[in-house]
Amino acid sequence: MLTGETTIRVRYAETDRMGLLHHANYLVYFEQARTDLLRQIGGNYKELEDQGYFLVLTKVEVKYRSPAHYDDLLTIRTTVTRTTPIRLEHAYEVFRPDGTLVALGATTLACVNREGKLQAMPEWLTKAE
Repeated sequence: MLTGETTIRVRYAETDRMGLLHHANYLVYFEQARTDLLRQIGGNYKELEDQGYFLVLTKVEVKYRSPAHYDDLLTIRTTVTRTTPIRLEHAYEVFRPDGTLVALGATTLACVNREGKLQAMPEWLTKAE
């Protein structure tokens, strides 16, 4: 399985009044981790979109285990868990440097054309598993 890691430092603007990473920002971090993983295999979203392939989020799940705080350095481990001709599934693990599990996540992306109709992804992308 294809796996990659991305490191992100929690910025002040991403926290709530308690100084904790706001729950919605985990989705932003997952997107950054997916983008980095795509680059790792030699692709990028801009090129895909320029070619008429758009990856849209169809499902997302987050399980929060331990709060992240302002200025925490987090590692997001992203794994492609399943590919089909039109879908990509990812799993995410978010850790602090001491190994504490902060969150788990999963997403499903579907490939659509410019009109929003399902279409097959480029073959090289379906081999990402």
